[in-house]
Amino acid sequence: MKYKRILVIILTLVMLMTTIGCQKSDEKNEAETFDIAKDKQAEYKPEYGGQLILPLTTLNTLNPLITENISYYHFSKLIFEGLFELDNNLNVKNQLAENYTIKEDGKVINIKLKDNVLWHDGEKFTAEDVAFTINTIKYASNDTTYKKMFNTTLGSFNPSDIRRVMDVQILDDYNINIVFDRNFSHGLETLTFPIIPKHKFVSGIEDKNSYIKALSEEDYVPIGTGPYKFESYEKYKIVTLKSYDKYRDGKAYIDQVIGKVLEDEELVLTAFETGQVNVTTDLDIDWEKYDQNNRIRIYEFVSQNYEFLGFNFSKEIFNNETGNKLRKAIAYGINRQAIIQRVYLGHATQTDLPIHPNSWLLSEDANIYGYNPTKAKEELSKLGWKDVDGDDYYEDENGKKVTLRLITNSYNPLRLKVADMIVEDLNKLGINVIKDYPDVIPDDLTEEMVESQWESVNNQISRGNYDIALLGWHLSAIPELSFAFHSSQIKTGTNFIRYNNEAMDEKLLEAFSASNRDVKLKAYEKLESFITEELPYVSLFFKNNALLVDRKIMGDIDPCFFDLYRNIEKWYIPKEFQQESVDKKVDKK
Repeated sequence: MKYKRILVIILTLVMLMTTIGCQKSDEKNEAETFDIAKDKQAEYKPEYGGQLILPLTTLNTLNPLITENISYYHFSKLIFEGLFELDNNLNVKNQLAENYTIKEDGKVINIKLKDNVLWHDGEKFTAEDVAFTINTIKYASNDTTYKKMFNTTLGSFNPSDIRRVMDVQILDDYNINIVFDRNFSHGLETLTFPIIPKHKFVSGIEDKNSYIKALSEEDYVPIGTGPYKFESYEKYKIVTLKSYDKYRDGKAYIDQVIGKVLEDEELVLTAFETGQVNVTTDLDIDWEKYDQNNRIRIYEFVSQNYEFLGFNFSKEIFNNETGNKLRKAIAYGINRQAIIQRVYLGHATQTDLPIHPNSWLLSEDANIYGYNPTKAKEELSKLGWKDVDGDDYYEDENGKKVTLRLITNSYNPLRLKVADMIVEDLNKLGINVIKDYPDVIPDDLTEEMVESQWESVNNQISRGNYDIALLGWHLSAIPELSFAFHSSQIKTGTNFIRYNNEAMDEKLLEAFSASNRDVKLKAYEKLESFITEELPYVSLFFKNNALLVDRKIMGDIDPCFFDLYRNIEKWYIPKEFQQESVDKKVDKK
């Protein structure tokens, strides 16, 4: 049975623990495919023309500010742009901004806009558009996508009203100030939201009716500044885009992009396998099965799905002086590389921190807990623990048997395998860990059973009825970690391990309020060092994902979790495959 991922968009912005369901589907081949020998790609050079078919799952709106559809989030980046975008290291780089200056200890960002940008309807892009977009997002309800982004980025330091946090001052057509009510190190990262055209929504005076119109769901006509221009939408069927001739960085090579709407991600994968779409992400971890297919190329990247062990700090064993040594022993005692190879077939990236492995903020000294049973036993020996009764498990310094319970949502088959391997590793180390989860998945497993188990695990966590929990988060590209570590978040439930440390709170605040990028980097180095020493969580790995691409699509293909179609304006289809596609369609008629 296959499992489909939650399709509700978190836009790489909101941290959630996710569950997985199941569904099967069937679809007939409706498109031709082409075999291209792997060694022939070097013979081709970029050419204009052709059609690219990208997958979309069923969506309710084309409005980029309120969409909750992850496939359209990526697709909309072809149409819309932000002031800034993220680079390979998750640092900001200019997009609609020409340059910026951070002033007043991080409270003000002065931005000079590019003056050669046109909206797809021919109007000039100006500072008025930026201000209108920010005002629209501030007006939106708290459950809209980018309002959530603002709130998440502010973490534990969030006031009740986001409208008081950020303001925009228009200096002239191409210069603005973004003003925050506090020192705010994530200011640039928050400015990656899509900018929309003021003239499309404002008739006369900008007011709440303008914002309501800009936040509408029905009959939304996208007008952006990106490399592709919206042409048409056949509801629940296809979205058609055309390369924008006046794009400031030059016209995209591929002339037309079709968004083919399918019910869910399993149907998307079927459509890719039968040649109906040219690109997809894989739903499973065994994408090497496509490696021998001359029609398919594979681009692997690190996702934002992070797996970890959380400890219950309301239990004395983790919250007293011995707890840190025990957590270190567990970190050294788990063979994460064996888990990655055996369970994920090598498609995961080991980490000691809940910060993306590609992040510019990640210190070179951050990863220190390699598999080392000797060091693990040294940490346990510091506790005064011994195997008194000869059963290969430790008793504590008082001679009392040490037993820990591990919980997880084991109807997730990968997580079940990981949990079993962790229990085995820790038992070998002499730590008696009991499986507090079903270790066999029923043959008749249903989506309702999966959801029921997840609810049960959540109830155990909320009641504090566990010792160790194996779970995962869908992490933001912006590493605002107070949701997991700050003491104020114990009441909200995001700090579910009930970890309370004043020094940690201070370091989180220091990282949050850094006055510039250099200060931010140093603050994160200190925070990371403290996390790896304290180990409130034992980080395991980030899962990898893969973009599968029809081999006739060539160029600078470089997917990442926050932009699957990055550099799409540099993708191209050689002429012979453009023409072959047309000829085969004609032959069918």
